[in-house]
Amino acid sequence: MDRQSRVELSTAQVPAAEAFAYWREMICETFVQLSAAPVAGGAFAGRIEHVPVGTLELSTVVAGGQVVRRTRSLIARGADEYLLASIQLHGRGRVEQDGRVAELTSGDMAFYDSTRPYTLRFDDDFRQLVVQVPKHELALRDTRALTARALGPGPGQVVPAFFTSLAGAAKDSPHTSAPLLPHALGLLSAAASFAARTEPGPDPARALVRERAVAFIRRNLADPRLDVDRVARACRVSRRTLYRVFAPDSVAAEIRRIRLDHARALLLEHPDRPVATVAARCGFDSESGFHRAFRAEFGTTPGGTRGQ
Repeated sequence: MDRQSRVELSTAQVPAAEAFAYWREMICETFVQLSAAPVAGGAFAGRIEHVPVGTLELSTVVAGGQVVRRTRSLIARGADEYLLASIQLHGRGRVEQDGRVAELTSGDMAFYDSTRPYTLRFDDDFRQLVVQVPKHELALRDTRALTARALGPGPGQVVPAFFTSLAGAAKDSPHTSAPLLPHALGLLSAAASFAARTEPGPDPARALVRERAVAFIRRNLADPRLDVDRVARACRVSRRTLYRVFAPDSVAAEIRRIRLDHARALLLEHPDRPVATVAARCGFDSESGFHRAFRAEFGTTPGGTRGQ
């Protein structure tokens, strides 16, 4: 599979008698080498929609009941080193690794590591979002303490919601979602640390506040009145806390950066859209102010970006 572009795979492409054999090929091509078996006889159907966000891979899986295994012999066939997380969207799932079992219902999330054996079990039809990232992208030395643990309250609500929204954004607008990669990796690392009940790297609670703030800014960036007070109220934290979370940068600088990244993506994605319209969509109250900020950030004009 070309991991740099959106791909849709479905067993509807093959005769019913060949559906599960084709499904095995699909999951190995999308993730890592796996074995799989259906939990019941009869017709089987499955579909995978894969979208990349830089080095992060997001795959929505819709399928019938099955047991999926990553065995030692399959691990030995390649050098794949990924951390994966299953976010249950519908139905029930089970993640087994490192002597633990995580039972997942809708909204739950659990990690697993491709370098050690694991088992995924689904007794009935299900839908999941699978988040996959090379382990070297995360500041994690040892994942044995964090696998097969369902995230608890707090991160267990914020993190799945963020990645579910990111998958939708990446599907609809790859250019717009690309700037979110650093935030996604930071949040994933914080969630993994929380699952392990350790705190290497960024403080998990602080990282969650930051991601909540960034999500609010992105939802409201068209409003020129957006400021630190509104962001702090939306996140239910004080201005002082918000300043600490974004240190050494200011909150205003983060708002400006997000606006400019979004504007650049819109310029590339919609070359015929007037610059003034793009500026307004991104919360700039004047076209001249937008031009100055854009040149200061990217070293070129909005028109020059389109010509690149």
